[in-house]
Amino acid sequence: MKLDVLNTQGQSTGRSVELPADIFGIEPNEHAVYLSVKQYLANQRQGTHKSKERGEIAGSTKKIKRQKGTGTARAGSMKNPLFRGGGRVFGPRPRTYGIDLNKKVKRLARKSALSVKATAGDIMVMEDFSFDAPKTSEYANILNNLNVEGQKTVVVTPDYEKEVYLSSRNIQGTEVVRAADLSTYQIMKAGKLILAEGAVEKIKETFA
Repeated sequence: MKLDVLNTQGQSTGRSVELPADIFGIEPNEHAVYLSVKQYLANQRQGTHKSKERGEIAGSTKKIKRQKGTGTARAGSMKNPLFRGGGRVFGPRPRTYGIDLNKKVKRLARKSALSVKATAGDIMVMEDFSFDAPKTSEYANILNNLNVEGQKTVVVTPDYEKEVYLSSRNIQGTEVVRAADLSTYQIMKAGKLILAEGAVEKIKETFA
């Protein structure tokens, strides 16, 4: 598949880039995509939730009332989970939600996601660009020139571009990511996947 390379004005540069069929043209494996997205979302969970159980509540252990003759149920401690301020029964504890996934499955998932976007025509290629200083308005102008303003976009750069990243941070619905860090979740979430010309080569090297 060949795509024209666009400049920051949204016009064709006269060059084109060949997207390799073994990366952008395979038969998508939906289950691999599901597993990769599931792993990504699971790894985002902090797992720092914690509630106190009966033995962790601070307070007196004195029996609060006599055993019999009150007309109500017997009670031996204010830490009882049935009382307000008491401990929680089997409350959440800190844990890790991360799951493991084979490298080959993750690679297949990313290839499948890229192939889905390529088939749908949701991939664009533009020339490499950078800013001298962070400027949100300049980044917004590029999105406007590409006719993707207001859509969920992921801009893939060959390397970490600090100024470009900082310029995009205040614009809702857009994200800048390094080619080596591109995940299946980010690909599938994007309405338009905008690849910098150098990022295409990085993706080829990743799957080589």
